[in-house]
This record gives sequence, structure tokens and C-alpha cells, in this order.
Amino acid sequence: MSHERTITILETSDVHGNLLPIQYANNSTVEYGFARLATLIRQEKKRHASVLLIDNGDLIQGTPLAYHHARLDAAAPSPMVQCLNELGYDAAVIGNHEFNYGPELLNKAVRESAFPWLSANIVNAATGEPYFGQPYWVKTFEDGLKVAVLGLTTHYIPNWENPEHIRGFKFMDALETAKRWVRHLREVEGADVVIVSYHGGFERNLDTGEPTEPLTGENQGYAICQEVEGIDVLLTGHQHRVLASKVNGVTIVQPGSAGSWLSKVTLKVDKVEGAWKVVEKKAELLSPQGVEPDEAMLELVRPHEAKTQVWLDQPIGRLLGDMRVQDPMQVRLKEHPLIEFINKVQMELSGAAISNTALFDNVSPGFPENITMRDIVSNYIYPNTLQVIRVSGSDIRAALERSASYFATYHGNGPVEVSPEFSDPKPAHYNYDMWEGIEYQLNISRPVGERVTRLEIEGRPIDPDGQYDVVMNNYRAGGGGNYMMFQGKPVVKDIPTDMAELLASYIMERGTIEASLNSNWEVVWE
Repeated sequence: MSHERTITILETSDVHGNLLPIQYANNSTVEYGFARLATLIRQEKKRHASVLLIDNGDLIQGTPLAYHHARLDAAAPSPMVQCLNELGYDAAVIGNHEFNYGPELLNKAVRESAFPWLSANIVNAATGEPYFGQPYWVKTFEDGLKVAVLGLTTHYIPNWENPEHIRGFKFMDALETAKRWVRHLREVEGADVVIVSYHGGFERNLDTGEPTEPLTGENQGYAICQEVEGIDVLLTGHQHRVLASKVNGVTIVQPGSAGSWLSKVTLKVDKVEGAWKVVEKKAELLSPQGVEPDEAMLELVRPHEAKTQVWLDQPIGRLLGDMRVQDPMQVRLKEHPLIEFINKVQMELSGAAISNTALFDNVSPGFPENITMRDIVSNYIYPNTLQVIRVSGSDIRAALERSASYFATYHGNGPVEVSPEFSDPKPAHYNYDMWEGIEYQLNISRPVGERVTRLEIEGRPIDPDGQYDVVMNNYRAGGGGNYMMFQGKPVVKDIPTDMAELLASYIMERGTIEASLNSNWEVVWE
């Protein structure tokens, strides 16, 4: 007699506050967003009897809606959590961006949730116990089938996050934690099916096993599949990749970001000689393109969205000159007034003589003549704060070489292209920095690591052993983006206010700002 049954696992990940199908820069409609996924989720729940619904982290940060809630309306219920509650989520995993607004907002989101937040490897620094209470969640079906979901989070968070936001937390190695808890789920809990939901991604090519990034421990998905026995499914995220595959027999998925895909894993299980066994596994990704947004989601978000839109349209100040971004690649090849402005604001507010910043993505519009809050958050999309760190001249050169590797080797034929390291597995435009306070030239026809052909300060070569104070965002100051030369450097000054707020305040205080360009750097080729 067959006891075969089907379990459907649905995963969202890296929603980043994208509840509505709109682009906040101009309120245009887009074919992604959680409200569209919600329609798919309801359809899947109607079609299948046994559905597990998991969010894999990075939920509460990422859009003006999320920012407005966190900074200006935190007393109200979290709209992101409200949406997950409405859909009946079974569990969520803590992502690295959950910490961006500090522990109070994170703990509030956890309290408001009708489901547990899981992370076995984020522990209380004092007790060593899982900080959020539950390392895993177990569903026992009426026929005795036990399905367990273990939550894990990339333990690389201390390299990026504001130390004040993670005080009292300890981040244990995700791979080692998986080994311990998967064994516990199999041997102690008696789980028949083990799902690991890991807010992290893959450090190696899924087919060849070759490293695809420096093996820092930020992403350990490949090692988890290879080294941890007893995992049936690995739900992943963090890298914003679109994946549905298998690694060492473990079914893996990753649904992109911003509500662009819904992960679906179908498991067929059967009772064989008194024990449940997984007899078939299938991974797929469901697209929300052309799917109508869920009305209940729109209704839930409406009051939050109304307040956000009023805030976004607040006039901040006026611009003389042009700071619009017409071509993102040209901004990165030759200094642009927007980048110079952001760097000069960082220098003025921090007192540092040298600064770096990035054009975070390819949809940053720049500033129009009449600047609103919408323009600020459309260009500075992360809740970064500023730090001034003390580095050597050789550190500056190493950082410039890291940035110069953004470009594929180019000799003047056709368009300049982005190096695969910065475009695959996901675009990482935010890891190319542009500097103020120094004069430099990058020659991208030369080999990677040998591209800095000029590096001066006040007309003199930078001293490799000299000490220089540089202002940058907290992500970069901690070595984020594989800028290892910045890790562990003395912090001269910490400015804990969000950069978007600093920019808005700077412009409001002056009323009018002016575009300027000193062209202190350039990218060339032979």
C-alpha cells in the first residue's frame, strides 16, 4: 500500500520592501513586487494541499516605503510583516539587511509576526542560545510525516553592519552550525524531511565546483550541500540570483530579488518499510510577470504608501546646473557632478580630506532642477552611514586597483564592458568606487592589478607608507565588496546618521546647490 504524498515549498527572498509593483523614482508600474507574488502564492495554496511558505530574509529594508516606516513611522505596524501575516507564512529567516535600522526595529518586526523568525547561527553573545528563540520549525502532518525547516544567516554580517546595530549578537559559522542542527533534526526531532533556509548564496560554480568569489565565508551554500549530510532542500538568497538546480543531490533554489520570482520546490514522499523517504524532487521558479497584484496586499499597504508618497514629494531644494545621469557607464569612466557632490558632502560633514562613493546601480536618475526627497532616495538607495578610517597610501592604491577591476580589459574596440566579477552572478555596480581629494588615472587596457597609472595628492605622489583619513560608507569601511585593505583599520570618526538623511539636510540647509566638476580622476585606455 502506497502512502505517497506531495509537499510544496514556496520561498520568497530578498523582497527588500518591494511590496508594490512600482518604481519609486517615477511611480511607473513594474512587473515584479510582492503584491504580484502574493497572487501566485494564493493560487499555489489553492492547488496543493500541503504547502510550506517561507521567507528567506532581507524583507524589511530596501524601498522608500521601508525607509519611511523605519525612520518616520516606526510606531505603526510593519507593512512588510503585515503582508506576510495576511498570507499565512510559516516561518521567516533573518537576513543581513534586517539589522540595517537597528535592533529595536528588528525586534519589533519579530514581535509583530504571526510566524517564527529562524536563525540557528545568530546567537545571544551572553548565553550562546539562538537569539530569536527558534533555530528551526517543525511541521508534523496528520499521517505522522515530519518536515523540519532550519534557518541560517550569512555570518559575514559584522564585516558590514554598524557595530551598534549588532551589539549583543554573535554570528556563528553557518556551515558548522548546519552540521550540528541538521544532525539534531534527524536524530533527535526525527524529521523525515529536512529543509535548510539559508540567507546566503553560493561561493562556487554549481557545476564545476570552481570558486566564483574569494572564499571569505560570506556565502557557503555549495559547502553546505557538499559537507552536511541529511539535507533534502536548500533554500537560498542574498546574492539575488535566479537558480533552480541540484548540488550533490540537494535541490536548491534562489528567487532573485524585489519580488521578481517565487521559488517552488515539489517533494514527493512515500512510506517505505515504515519510514518516510523523499522519492522525487523538483525545483522551479514562477514569474509574476503579467500577474495581477493581490487586492488584499494593496489594501494593507495603502495607508503606509500614502504617507510615503507625501514624504517623497517634499521639496528639498534647487539645483543650478546638471546632475542627471544619462549613461551610467559614462559616470564611471569620467567624473560626474552627482558623484563629486556626494563625495564633497561626505568630506564637509566628516572633516576628512579624501572621500569615496559609488553609483549604486544603473537606474539612479541623478538630480533634477527641483530636488525632492524622492530624488534623494532614488539615488542613495541604501541606509548607509559614514565612517572615517585611517589607511595607508598603499591601501588607497590597492582599493583603486580593486575598483579598476570593474572594467573588462579594453583597447578601444566597441563599448566598454563590465568585468564578469562585477556582473555575474549578480550586478555589483555598488562595488566600483570613485574618489575625491586625490588625483588618479586608471588605464583599463592594462592587466588587472596594474591599472593605477597615476596617484597623487595635492600634486605629489601619494606616500605608500603615509597615513590618510578617508570617509566612506560603513559597508565599505568594513571591507564590504572584497575591499579587504579596509578591514580592521582605525575608525577616526563615526557618523551614525543615514546618508540619505545627511544629503537631504545638507541641501535643505543651503536651499540651492550648484553642480561642479574638478575632474580629479579619469579612466583611459590605449
